[in-house]
Amino acid sequence: MTQPTLSMQIQKVEEEIGYPLFDRLKKPVVPTDKGQRFIAQARVLLHEHQKLIDLSRSQGAELSGEFRLGIIPTIAPYLLPRFIQAFSRDFPKVRLFVDELKTDAILKMLAEDTLDAGILATPLHEPGLRERPLYYEPFYLYVSKRNPLNARKRIREDDLSGEQMWLLEDGHCLRNQIVRYCSLNRTEGVFPNVRFEGGNIDTLRYLVRGSQGYTLIPALFKETLSDAEIRDNVREFERPAPTREVSLVYRRDQWKADILKALEECVRRNIPAELAKRDPKRQEVLDVKIK
Repeated sequence: MTQPTLSMQIQKVEEEIGYPLFDRLKKPVVPTDKGQRFIAQARVLLHEHQKLIDLSRSQGAELSGEFRLGIIPTIAPYLLPRFIQAFSRDFPKVRLFVDELKTDAILKMLAEDTLDAGILATPLHEPGLRERPLYYEPFYLYVSKRNPLNARKRIREDDLSGEQMWLLEDGHCLRNQIVRYCSLNRTEGVFPNVRFEGGNIDTLRYLVRGSQGYTLIPALFKETLSDAEIRDNVREFERPAPTREVSLVYRRDQWKADILKALEECVRRNIPAELAKRDPKRQEVLDVKIK
């Protein structure tokens, strides 16, 4: 639909209901207070309309329909390759749209009904959302050969120093988990005159290898490393090891239950068995706190 056509349709609606939906004096144009309530209710109606369509499709013998999935950057590169091909093969009539997004963006899109589910670190304690744990993933210390901790076989929580820790940038839930687990309150980084916060774990890995210090890496990232690199740079934590819970998160009124279940089972089948079988009561599961 073109912009002039859309504007005309909006004006027709405004004439019918008797009040403006948008404040056109502001730049950019924003909804009025009444317009915001109208739009919120319209979203509910569209949500229910789509629910009826998908419910009808799900009555068929073969799973079909669209499913929109968000997944956070510290999980996506290491989990998606493990299950995406199998899901495509097993459910050819399901159109799966995957977006790599930070946690706050996924939560916003779930609330707006522009995503059907997210794969996130949990527990989130967010009202209106449900969480289905997929696996429990321990963390390891990735440490430079130049750092004294490299000589240790196992690492304790109180061995870690904020001045030696390379961190992801603000907005990543993994950063928040590490900061709280290590009780970090640093004023300086690894180098006193350099402050760096990376956007992905691989960048931090190369910084550690090429300089000094350390960072925390999740188990599925560790699986991508060579045996030699694991021997040279990766150290386990003393038990109970810091661990993240990874879950399928969705709205309480999710209606694509069949696709959701198929996705959950497909992920579980294609991750290392020891992750899916880990008992959370025997791990130190790190909480997730969204700002």
